[in-house]
Amino acid sequence: MKFSLSLGALVLASVVDVALGGATYSRTENLVGQSFLNAFTWQAIADPTNGRVNYVTEATAQADGLVSVTSNSVTLRADSTTTLSASGPGRNSFRIQSSATYTTHVAIFDIEHMPQGCGTWPAEVGANWPNEGEVDILEGVNNQTPNQSTLHTSANCTMPTGRAMTGTDEGDNCDVNETNNSGCGVALADTNSYGPNFNGKGGGWYAIERTGTYISIYFWERGSTSVPSEVKTPGSTINTSTWGTPAAYFPSTDCNFATHFGPHNIVINLTFCGDWAGNSAVYAASGCPSTCVNYVNANPSAFTNAYFEFNSLNIYE
Repeated sequence: MKFSLSLGALVLASVVDVALGGATYSRTENLVGQSFLNAFTWQAIADPTNGRVNYVTEATAQADGLVSVTSNSVTLRADSTTTLSASGPGRNSFRIQSSATYTTHVAIFDIEHMPQGCGTWPAEVGANWPNEGEVDILEGVNNQTPNQSTLHTSANCTMPTGRAMTGTDEGDNCDVNETNNSGCGVALADTNSYGPNFNGKGGGWYAIERTGTYISIYFWERGSTSVPSEVKTPGSTINTSTWGTPAAYFPSTDCNFATHFGPHNIVINLTFCGDWAGNSAVYAASGCPSTCVNYVNANPSAFTNAYFEFNSLNIYE
């Protein structure tokens, strides 16, 4: 299973900037419950990552119980009752995209639960992919920890080694054509940043800061004593200079962000198998049974916990 939370256009800054700087931003959107859902449109489209998935309309999601809203949460889930025919469509699931686009901004996601299970993938994506770039804030497959945050770009965009972040550099070339679409990823240091471990802690907060010179991604697990008070209890302004070293940091040192990143939508989706999770070597290494597609087809109850629960999304610009 693959699920993602992504942004389509984020910008980077130098290591010196992130170590010494940060900035103050004002809140432009406080999305909770129905207002969260109202900020997105449903995309019943063919999966760009070739997953064993059938993205449904909002009407179908409501009829089938794949979306639920309370005054303080939104839950988005995949079908967990239907055994699939090998010749029929994939497992019903969701793909939603923000109506608004963002350039310089901070987004704080308060996530109570993320999808888990064998065969499972979140992202911010530009309209003209990959020329306007993609930033995967939260991404992973088959319950394998930790989370990986990644940039996907067109040619001539690389990241410097030894930059100021707590995560581990998984590749410096962000060009999708030269990396077989893997881009330049960072494995987060916290093993509770993804999958069952994340859910066992009651979730946590992901945040992204995009400026003209850097993209920083932060993660704090629920219960951590290091969560900034303005992240835990969002207010009208934030100051990212107080947030410490980011989990993943992407500076513009060797990448012209003006030509590699455009305005981005926030995309939240859950797919199954596909180009990454369904890769035979990746799936085999996960310890999951059978083959990815056969498993997704035949085991609907395995996806009972394949859902996102969002408490809030706050945007600052």
